[in-house]
Amino acid sequence: MFNKNVKYFTTGEFAKICKVNKQTLIYYDQIGLLSPIMKDNKDYRYYSIVQYEFFSVIELLKAVGMSLKDIQKYMAEKSPENFLDLMHQQKEIVAKKRRELEMIESIIDVKIDLTEEALHLDFDSMTMEHLPEETLYLSKNIEDSTEEQFVKAVSDFIDELDRSQLDTGYPIGGITRREQVLAGNYDNYSYLYIEQPHPREGHPYFKAIEGDFIVGYHVGPSTALGETYERLFKVMREKGYELGQYVYEEYIYDAVIKNREEDYVTKIMIEIKKGC
Repeated sequence: MFNKNVKYFTTGEFAKICKVNKQTLIYYDQIGLLSPIMKDNKDYRYYSIVQYEFFSVIELLKAVGMSLKDIQKYMAEKSPENFLDLMHQQKEIVAKKRRELEMIESIIDVKIDLTEEALHLDFDSMTMEHLPEETLYLSKNIEDSTEEQFVKAVSDFIDELDRSQLDTGYPIGGITRREQVLAGNYDNYSYLYIEQPHPREGHPYFKAIEGDFIVGYHVGPSTALGETYERLFKVMREKGYELGQYVYEEYIYDAVIKNREEDYVTKIMIEIKKGC
């Protein structure tokens, strides 16, 4: 029976209050999640304003990723204690998502900064620079790996960055030992790396040595890297330096920014030391 002192809402009116379509309320009724407070003798559905709080909790739980099935399970066993447990669980989920979003925002900021910086670079330049110490996270040793092993190493490294939340937005680079570079094996990397500007405890890191480097840029496919290395070596020798322990490579422009491999840009940083 209608209570004349209570305001009832039709399905359409209540849907408007809840900012959903009528079909959502009808579906919730069909699965027993949220049923009208009453139906008249013509089978018209009516809701009460007190059910809005019930609806808002359903939408809150959906917003944090809880399935309708799990919401139904809670509703079947609801109590103040269960509600508190549920809210504490969902708060943890929200906190985790917030941290993930903050990490994504940080990655986006890094990519914006790197791309804006790249727009002002002269890719024909070869400069001597004193680079500060950098903290890097390294892959396992991949030197002399087969093509199949290299593909797996890249995949494993990316999985590890994702699992440990170590993706900082900086490009994944390659470190090549002096001996391989001198032998002309420029792409026989010893390690993959990614810069870690804010290293966290509990992870093994590698400290890139502070020192002097010759920095240049290779434009085009990696198969032509040797030509750029020879030009850099020429400058190195002219300045009276010799090759140091490592060479670092990382993409400035890759498939994310350029369509053709001919337009890819690789930054090459050659560690140098004063010749004898």
